[in-house]
Amino acid sequence: MVYVFLADGFEEAEAIVPIDFMRRAGIEVTTVGVGTSMPKGSHGITVMADISEDMFYPGDDVEAVFFPGGGLGTENLAKSETVRRAARLGIGESDGIVVAAICAAPSILAREGLLIGKKATCFPDFIDALGDSYSDSDVVIDPPYITGRAAGVVSGFALKLVEMLRGTEAAEEVASRICYPN
Repeated sequence: MVYVFLADGFEEAEAIVPIDFMRRAGIEVTTVGVGTSMPKGSHGITVMADISEDMFYPGDDVEAVFFPGGGLGTENLAKSETVRRAARLGIGESDGIVVAAICAAPSILAREGLLIGKKATCFPDFIDALGDSYSDSDVVIDPPYITGRAAGVVSGFALKLVEMLRGTEAAEEVASRICYPN
């Protein structure tokens, strides 16, 4: 199960495209409303979360957690102890739990001290938050973390996330079905 955390101000494309691609690959995804059961995106699109943050009790079913960006969305995510606890799920790399974040959201990982000795990318306004961990790549995989720069690279990010969770063949199948350029 992949848990996607959504708070008011989330960047819609950064949330919905990865959810769509993962579901196309047969990955079970649950959205988690942080602070509200109906988070409103940064461009006014409201979604109904599958569960509220107080219902998130990670068990053996957790494959990954994912934090979409958006400046206000990231700020609201960072206020949540549930989000901070979820971000730390990847600490035991042997557990195989992937922690994904895009745009402003990698700054949550940095603030929690999770990127020390790791590489990550983010939206340019948040480079300072990542410090020595920052890489100027569009998508950075440094297990257990996968980070993406911004909405402009969300399709490539989502396909890499599918690849991490289900392998190259699954990612190629999704890419083929959406006519993703080679």
